[in-house]
Amino acid sequence: MNQTTMNALEYQKIKAMLVSYAVSDAGKALAERLEPSYRHRQVQAWLKETEEAAALLAMGASVPLSAMEGIGPFLSLLGKGKLFAEQELGQLAVWLTSVAQMKRYMDNKRMAAPTISSYADSMQECPELVRELARCIRHGALTDQASPELADIRRHIAAAEDRIERKLTQLLGKYKSALQEQLVSKRNGRFVIPVKRDLRRQVPGTVWDESASGQTLFVEPADVSDLQAELQLWKSEEDRERMLILAGLSDLAEAHADAFRWNAEAMATFDFIFARGKLGRTYAGIAPQLADRPFVRLEGARHPLLGEQAVPLSVEIGGDWRQLIITGPNTGGKTVALKTLGLFALMCQSGLLLPAERGTEMGLFEVILADVGDGQSIEQSLSTFSAHMACLSEMLKAANGRSLILLDELAAGTDPGEGIALSIAVLEELLQRGSLVAATTHFNEIKRFAAVTDGCTNARMAFDAGTLMPLYRLEIGEAGDSYAFAIARRFGLPDRVVTRAEQRAGQSVRELAGQEPRVADSGFGTLPLAERHASSLSRSKPATGHSDSGDAEERKPKHPFEVGDCVWIYPLRRTGIVYRAADERGEVVVHVQGNKLTFNRKRLSLYIAGSELYPEGDYDMDIVFDTKENRKKRKLMGRKHSPGIAIVTPAEDADK
Repeated sequence: MNQTTMNALEYQKIKAMLVSYAVSDAGKALAERLEPSYRHRQVQAWLKETEEAAALLAMGASVPLSAMEGIGPFLSLLGKGKLFAEQELGQLAVWLTSVAQMKRYMDNKRMAAPTISSYADSMQECPELVRELARCIRHGALTDQASPELADIRRHIAAAEDRIERKLTQLLGKYKSALQEQLVSKRNGRFVIPVKRDLRRQVPGTVWDESASGQTLFVEPADVSDLQAELQLWKSEEDRERMLILAGLSDLAEAHADAFRWNAEAMATFDFIFARGKLGRTYAGIAPQLADRPFVRLEGARHPLLGEQAVPLSVEIGGDWRQLIITGPNTGGKTVALKTLGLFALMCQSGLLLPAERGTEMGLFEVILADVGDGQSIEQSLSTFSAHMACLSEMLKAANGRSLILLDELAAGTDPGEGIALSIAVLEELLQRGSLVAATTHFNEIKRFAAVTDGCTNARMAFDAGTLMPLYRLEIGEAGDSYAFAIARRFGLPDRVVTRAEQRAGQSVRELAGQEPRVADSGFGTLPLAERHASSLSRSKPATGHSDSGDAEERKPKHPFEVGDCVWIYPLRRTGIVYRAADERGEVVVHVQGNKLTFNRKRLSLYIAGSELYPEGDYDMDIVFDTKENRKKRKLMGRKHSPGIAIVTPAEDADK
C-alpha cells in the first residue's frame, strides 16, 4: 500500500494505538510490521482471530499473556555455548510457567474461540525442565538442593563464618580502646572491625576499606587470618560447584531450544492478536462482512480517532454507483467522510475491527490512494495545484478495477473552468477503468456531471441553515450547497459585503434563467465530456463485478422536470425553461431563445426549480414562452372577433 496515503488517512496513528496494547517486545514488533493485505483468505483469518480475541476479553477473564522479559536475548544465545546465570535461568522458569498457564487458558476457551485456541496446541510446557529449574533456583540464586556437594560445601562455609565471628567478638574486647565502635561487619567478603585511623598500629592486620571521612579503617585482624583463608577455600569450592550446576542446567535448556522458539512465536502471536482485540473493544468494533468484489457499505461508521465526537456515517459505493461526489459547506465533514472510507478499508484489510454497526460490508482493494489536503511544499516547489496533479498522475498509473480512489476538493488550486474540465476528464477515465471513487467538490458543474452520468451519484453533508451548524450527516442522492454567504455572516464578515455578494450572485442566476443570454452561432456543437460518457455508458456499462438487475432498464430521472423549471442543457452548454414535461419516450420540450427544442431528459439536469423562479399562485407562463406580439393578439382576440389576425407558433425542433 502507498505510504503517503496511509499517512494522509492516519493509519499510522491506528497502528501506534495497536502497538501500545501489546505487552511484549515481540508482540509490539508484530504490530509494527502490520500492513494491509489484499488476499481474501488472509484478511478473513485475521478478522476471525481479532473477533475471537475481543470476545474472550469481553468475558472479563484475565488473559495470562507474558511480557517475555529477557527471553529474546536468551533465545538469541542458545546454541552458542553460553553458560547461563541464575537470573537468566530464573526468568526462563517464570516464562515457561506462563506458557503452561496460557496453554491451559486457551484449552478451556475452545468453545468460545476455536480458531485462536488451536494455536496453543503447538506450545510445549517442558515440565521436566521446569521442575529442575524450580528445584535448583529460587529468587535468582542456587538452592542447597541443587546438588549434595553444594549443600555440603555451604555447611562448611557456614561453620567457618561462625568461627570467625566468634573470634572477632572476642577481639572487640582486646582492641576496645582502638575501635571506633563495638561492631563486626563485612567488607569485600571479609570479616572486619572498625579501627580509628590514628590508632591503626594497635590492631595488626589487613585494611580492606575505610569510611567516607577517612577517620575509620576496616581491618581484618591478623588473629583471624587463618580462619579467613579456610573460608575463602570453601568459597572457591562453592564457585566451582556452582559452575558445574549452571553448566548442567544450561545444557538442559539447550536441549529444548526448538520448543522455546515455538513457544516464543506463539506467545508473540497471542500478544499481537489480543492487542487487536483490545483496540477493537476501545471503540466497540465489529468484524465487517467481506465482499467478493470492490464494494463498500458502511453502516453507522464512526471515525476511530474522533471518539465520542464522531457522528455515525452511512455510505455505500460499488453497487448502483462507482463514483460518489460529496458536496456541502466547509467544516461540514466532507473530508472526514473521505478519510473514514479510506481508513476503514485499510483497517479491514489489516484484520482490525471497525467502529460501525452490523451490516457493514467491505471489499478488498489492490490499491487505495488518497489525495487529501493541499500538499503544498516549499522545499519541493509544489503549489496546491501542482501537488494535486502529481498525486493524480500517480493515481492514474495505478488505478484499475480493484482500486479505491479518494479525491478531496476537485478542481481546487487553479482556474475554475480549466480545473473543472480536467476533474471531469479524470472522473471519466477512472469510471472507464472501473475504480471506486469518492470525491468532494464545491463546483456545480461537477455536481451536474454526477447527476446525469450512469455509475455516478451526488451526496451532501447535511447542514442546518437555521443555526448555521453542520450536522455531519451524509445524505445520498442529492447535491448540497456550500452556504458560503451564511457561513461568511456567521464568522463576522460585514453584512453590507455579504449582501452585495448575494445581489451579484442573484443577478448572475437571473441572467442565466430568465434573460436568455445568446449562444455562440455554432449549432448545437459536440457533446461535452460528461454527456459523451453518459451516452457511451447507456450502450456498454463498465463491469461492476456483480449482477445488476437494472442494467436492462432505463434509469429514471433524478428529478421529474415540470413546466417552468430552469434546466441545464448539456448539448448547448446553457439553460432553458421546460415548455412541456417528458413524454413516454422521455422527450422534453425546452424553450430556448424563443425556440422550442426537444431534448431527451438524460441531456438535461435541474438548474433552478420553477417554484423558486415565479410568484406563488397561478402565474401566466405565456409571459415566458410566448412573444409580446402573440400575447397582444390573444388579448385582442379574447375581447372581440378579429378577422385576419393569426397567431403563429414556431415548430418544435428535435435535438439531434
